[in-house]
Amino acid sequence: MRGPELTRRAQRLATGRRRILGIAGAPGSGKSTLAAGLAGELGAHRAVCVGLDGFHLAGEELSRLGRSDRKGAPDTFDGHGYVAMLRRLRAADEPVVYVPRFDRQAETAVAGAIPVPASTPLVITEGNYLLDGEPPWDQVRALLDEVWFVEVDERARRDRLIARHIAHGRAPGVATAWADGPDQRNAERIVAGAHRADLLVTPE
Repeated sequence: MRGPELTRRAQRLATGRRRILGIAGAPGSGKSTLAAGLAGELGAHRAVCVGLDGFHLAGEELSRLGRSDRKGAPDTFDGHGYVAMLRRLRAADEPVVYVPRFDRQAETAVAGAIPVPASTPLVITEGNYLLDGEPPWDQVRALLDEVWFVEVDERARRDRLIARHIAHGRAPGVATAWADGPDQRNAERIVAGAHRADLLVTPE
């Protein structure tokens, strides 16, 4: 399923009571682009996009925990905080919920950057571990009305990842090593949960 069909499916979710659509996929699969595109097509009054990346642990905390060399792994996020946010968003009983946003240039999360009014019918959340089976990620699936998994050609995904790392300041060799090391290990874990998705998406 692609393009207009995805938009129509999202539009059906963006009616009536609050619903949450999850978009999962390996690093570099294009899930952020898809989520932002859908939110843009539906408009700010009908949909808002929030990302798991906003729950990255801060760099100093990763250093303290000795996890800086594998940023992006499941235990480098505040998973419990993400689950708590989803519960607040699902309840939709507060005038507005403020959600953090990840700043890729600064490589850090910005607190309170995304307002989600109670009147917004659809929240689109994207991230790596929405279909993971280990705690606390195993609580996520039940909080989402639908989950789509983005599947792309593996070579294209790797090339996109390397280019992204270089664009954010990593030397080509370092970018390649990171894509083939931590990113690849994370990707293998993420893909293992794809069977739990409601829909497999192949971007155009």
